[in-house]
Amino acid sequence: MGESSTIAAREAEIIEAFALLDSWEEKYEYIIELGKKLPPLDERYKLAENIIKGCQSTVWLVANYSDGKVFFKADSDAVIVKGLVSLLIKVLSGVTPQEILQAQLDFLQEIGMMTHLAQTRSNGLRAMIQQMKHYALAFQSINS
Repeated sequence: MGESSTIAAREAEIIEAFALLDSWEEKYEYIIELGKKLPPLDERYKLAENIIKGCQSTVWLVANYSDGKVFFKADSDAVIVKGLVSLLIKVLSGVTPQEILQAQLDFLQEIGMMTHLAQTRSNGLRAMIQQMKHYALAFQSINS
């Protein structure tokens, strides 16, 4: 159970943090704060091939594989989106490709993200998840 509880524990932490926030205004402020804490992505990664298709804003996502785990870095030109991608990184970075592929990411539903985001944003969120799982699959196939 050890490793697989990592994602669940991280999701629980986020759900807990959101439960303390009363309004959606506060939740958005929190998401923007998270985005601001995301380490800036090195300019050399801000290439067309690292842009996530299906996002309204520009989102760059890069992944690397080390010691059997996938590590993500990302950036966006939109503050909310940067916060959203930072949530995903918080949950999915530093775990095995297998764990990423199996992650249901129910926390997004639980904190109300899928219902409160505009259609275009939730599509963008799905595109980010898709891309992260795509990386995980690629790393898994290289190393199997």
